Amino acid sequence: MPARVSPTDRVRAKIDELFAADRELPEILEEVARLGAQLLMQAALEAEVTEFLGRDRYQRAAAAPGAVAGSRNGYRPVTVKTTAGPITLERPKLRGTTAAFASRLFGKHVTKTHALESLVIASFVRGLSTRDVEATLADALGDQAAISKSTVSQVCQAIKTEYEAWVTRRLDSVVLDYLFLDASFFRMHPGSPAEPILAAWGITTAGAPVFVGLAPGSGESTDAWADFLTDLTGRGLGCPLLIVSDGAKGLIAAVEQIFPAALRQRCLIHRLRNVVAKIPAGMQAEIRDGYWACFDTGNLTVAPGPKLVALVDTRLRKFEKRYARAYPAAMKILATDREGLTAYLRFPAEHHNRVRHSNFIERTFGETRRRAKVIGRFPGETSCISIAWAVLDRASRGWRGFTMTPAGLRLLQDLRRSLLDPPRQLRPRRATTGPAESVSATA
Repeated sequence: MPARVSPTDRVRAKIDELFAADRELPEILEEVARLGAQLLMQAALEAEVTEFLGRDRYQRAAAAPGAVAGSRNGYRPVTVKTTAGPITLERPKLRGTTAAFASRLFGKHVTKTHALESLVIASFVRGLSTRDVEATLADALGDQAAISKSTVSQVCQAIKTEYEAWVTRRLDSVVLDYLFLDASFFRMHPGSPAEPILAAWGITTAGAPVFVGLAPGSGESTDAWADFLTDLTGRGLGCPLLIVSDGAKGLIAAVEQIFPAALRQRCLIHRLRNVVAKIPAGMQAEIRDGYWACFDTGNLTVAPGPKLVALVDTRLRKFEKRYARAYPAAMKILATDREGLTAYLRFPAEHHNRVRHSNFIERTFGETRRRAKVIGRFPGETSCISIAWAVLDRASRGWRGFTMTPAGLRLLQDLRRSLLDPPRQLRPRRATTGPAESVSATA
């Protein structure tokens, strides 16, 4: 990497490389956490130097009113001993200054301190409030630990600006085959019950994964989901071919309202949880195995489409009939919205295992909740959204796309034409009577 690249950008590049390595998210989370801490602390150091000199990196003093004498003169490595392990920072060196630079955050020497952990947590999770950052540091080190408001603001504003740009971006160029929708609950307001964060991600027509949208919701009502989806369509998102979600009634109603032409797939894992919850512990394994056997199409020669849907539906009916007398409540759940369980079978077989459930983003949401426990509670909605977005945005760079085979592409194109661009019905021709017939009739 060129020497002129700042240490902050180098850390960002390491994070991007980590997600591009095609490793499972749980394997790299701790490494990501350390790099995230390194990134924010490095950004804080560089922001302090910018404030001290009164100008940005490579900016001339003549072009910066209020700049002081002196210039940057490279970096020297220092080690920060944190509870996440040792972290190496590049401490800026200065020359030609009339006063010595001393970081108000780290002092003259960097030592083990929980204040560094607090800064990372406060700026990354609660970081949209300067008051929160200052209060956290004061609790950790006392009054002498106070740092510049402008330094805190620069670190926090970078996160806020990036999120605001993302949440208002146009989506006209995002053309989806698959759209996944889910919600996760967080305590966003002190003294209030947990509230949902609504999320959308998808797979484009090129097979690439894309993180589409994230927003707080007043609940999982039809209105909340409809507002969320309307915002996405208002920014240019078109109708996908298949929408994958759990069985929340408000979500399903909103999907049918906003994207009536799309097919809808209920998450098979969510449905199994609902069924097993009505089964005695001793029989749950048998029911679980029988349930998944209904959807096993690995040895079938039937191509994806209506015939495969009918075959699996027949299996489900037989399975339901077999256990209906012993477990009527569980089988009643299985019979509800059965069409939603088999919609994915109309799509390419190589995509089946990944489009029949919505649990992919649930794993990332689970990691977000785990990190949120460090804070105890969020001071507000914006702070909660910021950590959810930051975790999901970084994680999305490592998501795997879909394989697109020639046969699969043809099937998707046929589905797109039939679902989103069906041929118009021709008006029937009016019956006409020829001249000869008219004469004959008159005669």
